[in-house]
Amino acid sequence: METKAFQAESKKLLDMMIHSIYTHKEIFLRELISNASDAIDKLYFRSLTDDSVGMNKDDFSIRIDADKDARTITITDNGIGMTKEELEHNLGTIAASGSLGFKKENELGDDSQIIGQFGVGFYSAFMVAKRVTVYSKAFGAEQGYKWQSEGVEGYTIEETEMDSHGTKIVLELMDDSDEEGYSEFLEQYRIQGLVKRYSDYIRFPIQMEVTHRKLKDGTENEYEEEVTLDTLNSMVPLWRKNKTELTEDDYNNFYQEKFVDYMPPMAYKHVHNEGAVTYDALLYIPSKAPYDYYTREYEKGLQLYSNGVMIMEKCGDLLPDYYSFVRGLVDSEDLSLNISREMLQHDRQLKLIAKSIEKTVKSELARMMKSDRDKYEKFFDAFGTQLKYGVYSDYGMHKEELQDLLLFKSSRGDKPVTLQEYVDAMPEEQKEIYYASGQSPEAIAALPQAEAVLAKGYEILYFTAPVDEFAAKQMISYKEKVFKSVTENDLDLSTEEEKKALEEKQETNKSLLEDMQKALDGKVEKVMLSNRLKKHPACLTSQGDLTLEMEKVLNAMPTDKKVQAKLVLEINPEHPVFTRLSEMTDTERIGKYAKLLYNQALLLEGMPIENPAEFSELICELM
Repeated sequence: METKAFQAESKKLLDMMIHSIYTHKEIFLRELISNASDAIDKLYFRSLTDDSVGMNKDDFSIRIDADKDARTITITDNGIGMTKEELEHNLGTIAASGSLGFKKENELGDDSQIIGQFGVGFYSAFMVAKRVTVYSKAFGAEQGYKWQSEGVEGYTIEETEMDSHGTKIVLELMDDSDEEGYSEFLEQYRIQGLVKRYSDYIRFPIQMEVTHRKLKDGTENEYEEEVTLDTLNSMVPLWRKNKTELTEDDYNNFYQEKFVDYMPPMAYKHVHNEGAVTYDALLYIPSKAPYDYYTREYEKGLQLYSNGVMIMEKCGDLLPDYYSFVRGLVDSEDLSLNISREMLQHDRQLKLIAKSIEKTVKSELARMMKSDRDKYEKFFDAFGTQLKYGVYSDYGMHKEELQDLLLFKSSRGDKPVTLQEYVDAMPEEQKEIYYASGQSPEAIAALPQAEAVLAKGYEILYFTAPVDEFAAKQMISYKEKVFKSVTENDLDLSTEEEKKALEEKQETNKSLLEDMQKALDGKVEKVMLSNRLKKHPACLTSQGDLTLEMEKVLNAMPTDKKVQAKLVLEINPEHPVFTRLSEMTDTERIGKYAKLLYNQALLLEGMPIENPAEFSELICELM
């Protein structure tokens, strides 16, 4: 038996690999299974040109055994095995990769299934094991060898008897401590779960003896245990199968099982992309939003695989925030992974994949809108708010990407409309896109400010979500039609004759309007007559970019800073109330009417009145 020191420059390097490179200890099983898969791949590759191998793909397998009494986990493969020199080179020299060398020697391209490339994955075993023993016999060799190490002190290597080629790795687990419970990795369910999570799509069967508990024949409550050799992994990824082989049920069942949703998805897309970056993807749109979707706790992202081995549970970089509702996975052989295969080394390929996925999602949503409008409306009910936030965020950077996917209820009817449909239906003389904000379509339809717009036969978009108006402000316009709130003070719908007649009435009643403004004591910028009103005596409009609805939304946020829109009280000169006002000479009484009309207008806007008691007294007094 030979005892040797590791050929690395220092023990510190191995210590770093064991304790720093890997974030999660459970990764060790993924790494050892990947190494076993590489060993089998090498022999399988040789069998294609060497009849002496005498094995076909179905003859290969990986086996896992757990012994609770001995506290060992054993991973065995019947792959190509290693000679003594290869054991020393691959295991005795840190960061030597036999898999990478094999790919270079055989001129294998990136589409080969060899997984390992850094040669450090094996050392992840020392995160959980106090001693690691490797038994290996190279294909065609007569002698097997045993390699053993307890970590940084070095390793021993000696001859051993083995019946056949392949490699067996035995991990003797560390003792449990207050901080770490290594015994969990001996549990059947834990091993099954780790294989399913990280190595489900290794293309050779991963087998383990599994204990099943079942009812005894002829009994109702007596059980017996049966041990069977089960295959733990699926082997062939659904996304790598030909689309013609798969049914809608296949896609739906995969989604519900993989992403733990009791409902089938609303839509799915199976993608195979070749070009600047090659990847396969399965993308799903859920039928409804998760309960935490619009909370800070929700974490976006797609599962990320490299050659069928899961690298990340949720890779947020693959999805923009406005498409965060998409669930699914991406598998690419082009990813440049870091040394631990836990994260990406740089993001060039990832950005290319993300951009491609973004185009795919938009294309699928546009298709759904055009060919299955009812389904799209259900989608928009669940996730439309997120698209609107996408328009508003980043200073409107993504508005071109998203604006044609938006839907809004409108004065046209119960069915929501797109911006394109709104513009297409505009009368020739209409120059702007009109909208109004409120709690509901019914509340918006009752707004006094909407009367003049509707009287012209113009459609009004109903903004019922808090983000709607902010998104419109970021878009500014659509197809050169500027967004215009019906509550803005400068709404210009009158003819020249109507404007001239209004100016004359304004001048005639100048003193009255000034008295009303004084009574409101800075609550409004001014009081003026208006042609926009039909049946209502008064309304509030706003000057500047900040509207009444935006004021409500911003002031509802948990902050000490409050904002205030610049308000204008507009009076209907054709209403009986104004006729009564114009006959008054008592300045104090005029002031009381002004306060009453102001508070009434606030209530119509869904705004709180400042002094309910005073408002009640005024009603009683003036009645």
